[in-house]
Amino acid sequence: MDIFKLDGSLFKTLLVNGSENLKQNYKQVDALNVFPVPDGDTGTNMRMTMEGGINEIFALDDENIGEVAKRLQRGMLMGARGNSGVILSQLFRGIYKGFDGFQQVDAIHLAQAFESGVKQAYKAVMKPVEGTILTVAREATEKLSAISSSRMSINEFFKEFVEEAKASLVRTPDLLPVLKEAGVVDSGGAGLIYVLEGMSLALDGKFITEKPVEGSMHTISTQFLNKAENVTFGYCTEFIMKLFPEVNNEDFDESVITKMISPIGDSIVVVHDEDILKVHVHTLHPGDILNIGQKYGEFLNLKIENMTIQHHESKEFAHAQEGPCECGEEHHAPVQKPAFRKKYAIVAVASGAGLIKTFTEMGADFIISGGQSMNPSTEDFIRGFDTLNAEHIIVLPNNKNIIMAAHQAAKIYTESKVHILETKSIAQGFAALTMLDLNGEPDAIISDLKSVIEGVTTGLITYSVRDTDLEGIHIKKDDFIGICDNKIVASNHRRSDAVKALLKAGITDEKEIITIIYGNDVNIREVNELVKYIEKNYSNLEIDVIEGNQEVYSFILAIE
Repeated sequence: MDIFKLDGSLFKTLLVNGSENLKQNYKQVDALNVFPVPDGDTGTNMRMTMEGGINEIFALDDENIGEVAKRLQRGMLMGARGNSGVILSQLFRGIYKGFDGFQQVDAIHLAQAFESGVKQAYKAVMKPVEGTILTVAREATEKLSAISSSRMSINEFFKEFVEEAKASLVRTPDLLPVLKEAGVVDSGGAGLIYVLEGMSLALDGKFITEKPVEGSMHTISTQFLNKAENVTFGYCTEFIMKLFPEVNNEDFDESVITKMISPIGDSIVVVHDEDILKVHVHTLHPGDILNIGQKYGEFLNLKIENMTIQHHESKEFAHAQEGPCECGEEHHAPVQKPAFRKKYAIVAVASGAGLIKTFTEMGADFIISGGQSMNPSTEDFIRGFDTLNAEHIIVLPNNKNIIMAAHQAAKIYTESKVHILETKSIAQGFAALTMLDLNGEPDAIISDLKSVIEGVTTGLITYSVRDTDLEGIHIKKDDFIGICDNKIVASNHRRSDAVKALLKAGITDEKEIITIIYGNDVNIREVNELVKYIEKNYSNLEIDVIEGNQEVYSFILAIE
């Protein structure tokens, strides 16, 4: 049956189907990685971002398409992970702006909403690159803007949109030579097509699932946060509420609620977006928390989980400091929020027990667990910020795919001024911390650290997951790969040979220090042999060694 008007209820149905289609195919998107290394995460990031939005709207019963789109983009904004996830969230944020004020839309207005989405997505990227998800969304939108009419059904709109998006995806290697050389199409564009294709299938009555997609704000990896040291487990209490009109005015400050609940809870996150308030807290007294919240508005949804029971019943929770509970929290020793407000605090992203320990010892106030293959979300950053009490927070993302989420969190967070030092690798983050001097003003500190990281050469050793030819190098599956400043310089059957080739490419006459950060799959004998090799062949270099315990990369080299 042809449908000529799209309302909120139907839009929600399409979105759920689109999200589920991506969920069932995200690994194929992950595999569309230019580098044949085991860290493809585009599909994972897009799936988790999409699910963050779906969980916000699944229980929503509203015919107003503007309201559904508004709630969707809020969830996606907070759950956005990686560059692809942030761009996807911004696309739907722009679509919401195009729907704002409409109860339902026809094909013409739908095209206009996608135009708004494309504009918002391009705006979110500092230097937009063609041949990516941006191109796929733009070219499909341009075609539908040209051919849509009041006589076009919503069914036909999405069929045409998917068809043009697929054609655009096929063309992406012609716009990005690195895609053509690697023999892949753009992964972000492919992820978007899975979403759109699922939406189109729903219009034909082909439903992939009728169950809610799990994830959203409950898949957060973070540390326990504020006060209440006795609240080791208790109840994970979460709610979203619509603020009373008389409360939600220019003078409303969500920190008032934070102060009211902090004496009886920890792991507190309070996020205010227009007339919606989202609260997460671990407490022994959930009823008291709800009573406080009810003074300010009406609950839209709420969830209370007994973490103490989960602790005793779950085998995984026998190591509570190593794994997540059912509410998605990764449990560590409780961290008490400082009472004294200092001028600066440092937040860094890292994974691996050794790296986390090293970064903490070097001055990082909070470590967000993540990195390659597990990019933290916008909300992960905000939770980290909420453990601190500082005028200025300096963030080291330490991965180029995490920078956009960090910037998005910085725009949302208001209790401190957040500065993003765009470290693109662990090596750059390590170098920045070694030279960190907080005796100065923020702009001067950031400027000095930018100069430091510009002088860092990052070397990485990992293994190949497929055969390919890239950047003039023939790569075989399971070969060890040497990557120097995001360029593959070696592929060898023996890891030691790959490391030697990487050193040759990365060490120049002006380099003075090399820091070797070794991962879980490397033994100390191999490290010692590497040190001896460097001492013999690069005797001018000072050598530092760190047991990083990181996954994916056997060696991370910071060459300064």
